[in-house]
Amino acid sequence: MSKDKLGKLEKVDLREIWEKEDTHFTPWLAREENIELLGSAIDMDLVVEAEEKDVGPFRADILCKDIATNNWVLVENQLERTDHKHLGQLLTYATGLDAVTIIWVASEFTEEHRATLDWLNKITDTQYNFFGIKVELFKIGDSKVAPVFNVVSKPNNWSRSISSAASKLAHDEVGETKVLQLKFWSALNEAIKSKQDSPLRVQKPSPKHWHTFSIGKSGVHLSMTFNSKEDVLGIEVYIIKDQSIFEGLEKDKDDIEKEIGKKLSWQPLPGRSASRIKLDRNDSVLENESEWNFYIEWSIEHLEKFYHTFKNKLKNITE
Repeated sequence: MSKDKLGKLEKVDLREIWEKEDTHFTPWLAREENIELLGSAIDMDLVVEAEEKDVGPFRADILCKDIATNNWVLVENQLERTDHKHLGQLLTYATGLDAVTIIWVASEFTEEHRATLDWLNKITDTQYNFFGIKVELFKIGDSKVAPVFNVVSKPNNWSRSISSAASKLAHDEVGETKVLQLKFWSALNEAIKSKQDSPLRVQKPSPKHWHTFSIGKSGVHLSMTFNSKEDVLGIEVYIIKDQSIFEGLEKDKDDIEKEIGKKLSWQPLPGRSASRIKLDRNDSVLENESEWNFYIEWSIEHLEKFYHTFKNKLKNITE
């Protein structure tokens, strides 16, 4: 390619696009496609619950839920360099909630504030997660301006250590099943990360019977389930609230099942605020760790099929 065909990347001042934080930037970020972009930067699937929400004596810019854990996620915005006032608000939010992720978005982070977030992630347990996100704007020539979210601080190894989580489970006298669930999802994560071409973004593993993956659409995610009572390992598309999405996908049922190569279980779940489309692998025994490699191989193969198939279908029905 000739050099004259390449454009020059130019940085755009944030104030050229968003004059004020509360009336311009916060409403923009709270829109579904933009909170999705922020979530993608930290491998979380976020759904906005409220803007300008009271948390104790302060008012959080954006209040979200993490679909994977159902925990609160608070987003605090600054179009300027970070300052002590906003740091104090973040700490107040953390003390007022039992489990929370706090995302501090700013145009610049001072070294002391970045170091403070790193320190908070070091001294707190897995109930609390602190992210520092630098927001920038760029364009090439006369192109549209594009936002970029760069992570400047995040929890140690993000998923924290598997051993410490397992130790906490043992200390709390939680059953062996929970420990095995955590180990299995962690092993699945490692197998996915070892594949260079996998479209799947791993989420933090938890000692639960389910494990989620983003599919690029707020209110919809992929989920793995391990029913240890019935020995069933499952993959599903889980749709929250919006029944029209399920109905739109169901219209393409034959094409979807042809692409997946399997018959699926279509569950509208009447009377509930969610619906799902599911594929099961029977005779999967969580306690049989010697068989986990086969379970993981099956999981990755079908997760990637689900991801490619449903991501395209969701794009078509929601445009």
